[in-house]
Amino acid sequence: MPAQLPIRLFCKRFQTSASEQTCSGAHVEVQSPSSLLSRQSTRRGLILGGAGSLLPAQSWASRSSDAQPGALTVAAYPAIDKIVRDAIPRWQTLNPTIPIHIVSREFGDHHAALTAAMASRRGLPDVMAIEFGFMARFAASGALLELEQVPALRQTAEAQLTPFALAQARPRGRLLALPTDIGPGALFYRKDVAERSGVDESEMTRSWDSFVAAGERLRSRADAYLIAHARDLKDAVIRSQIAVGQGIYFDSKGAPQIRSERFRRAFSLARDVRRAGLDARVPVWSNDWAEGLRRGRIATQLMGAWFGGHLANWLAPTTAGLWRTAGLPGGAAASWGGTFYAVSATSPNAQAALSLIRLLVLERDRQLHAFQRHDAFPALMAAQDDPFFDEPLAFFGGQPARRLWRDIARRVPALGLHRLDPLADEIVNAELDRVLLRGKDVDSALDDASSLLERRALRMRS
Repeated sequence: MPAQLPIRLFCKRFQTSASEQTCSGAHVEVQSPSSLLSRQSTRRGLILGGAGSLLPAQSWASRSSDAQPGALTVAAYPAIDKIVRDAIPRWQTLNPTIPIHIVSREFGDHHAALTAAMASRRGLPDVMAIEFGFMARFAASGALLELEQVPALRQTAEAQLTPFALAQARPRGRLLALPTDIGPGALFYRKDVAERSGVDESEMTRSWDSFVAAGERLRSRADAYLIAHARDLKDAVIRSQIAVGQGIYFDSKGAPQIRSERFRRAFSLARDVRRAGLDARVPVWSNDWAEGLRRGRIATQLMGAWFGGHLANWLAPTTAGLWRTAGLPGGAAASWGGTFYAVSATSPNAQAALSLIRLLVLERDRQLHAFQRHDAFPALMAAQDDPFFDEPLAFFGGQPARRLWRDIARRVPALGLHRLDPLADEIVNAELDRVLLRGKDVDSALDDASSLLERRALRMRS
């Protein structure tokens, strides 16, 4: 097991960059706190508004003496920092007098620092990378430049970017960022384990019930678990069958949807999987999870398309040819994550910042380069039509997997975001744990989760 693996897993979607990197035309400064915050404590601090105590809200432009005067400051996390750095030569050709200063922190620390800076209204970078889960909260801060003020940019984005991702950039009804990469959801499975169990792909994808039934044969005939954790199944089901404009946890009017049949189904299936012993009871992004994928002890994973690159490049490269990918069970189309670029509302370099995100998001070659080098699935639809998508992938046994993921991406509905989505996620997971570990009744768990979320939402409005 590589020593870097826990840190890489903490970054979730992207691998860790070096502690400090330099490149032509830009300085890349990687910030790291004295002690690495755990993913759980970081999320809790962000959700409860305590992130200001985690990292000081210092100006990104003043963090390094190497920053050149008049530089455009970009805050990013791995491997978004590398994608921006790769664009420097092109940027220099177009803007030779404007240097770029890149400051990179690990995934959690990056968003904690942005949260602190937004709370204090001081020291935000000119351009910031924002992961999907933080978009609604950051939009509510008022710290992001409204791109509605740039009609030409807005119109181009509406015509050229994947619709569901563009909708996520409008959590308050106004365009506040541009999506650069997306995560169409897919099923990844070990074909060798499935064959030993007498299970074919159609059984795993026909419906959620069929998926669970296939897991019983995987367990009894190949001694493999269907999934890493029952929570993963819940996460997939609650992302399925959502009407356009509605959110995962809240409807279009901001009312919690936790008592819905969608959540009841998700909790019930997760409970059934746990009772049947079909989950390995290991959390995703743990070392045990990674080892289970390599050894074929965990037969499937429900996740975004970017996970294919993780498997091939560093999670399980020795298992090349043993994996396949398919659509989600029941024909569900859902999204797992994605990255956005936003501009600070107080940036003195707003015009240059807008030019940079236009280059990174709306230039086809840049989007393709990011996908080819860093598995950042392009949000730009023109990039999705490149022959690169039709190439067979040796890791997936020659399957043209990118084409499948593209087709899924074009079916994902445009969902709404709510700034309390991270809090709702915490509350729902806590109640699911009570169902899985203590045998709590599903309806009671959903009632309690909904009531708690309603009280928190009311408190924040008052």
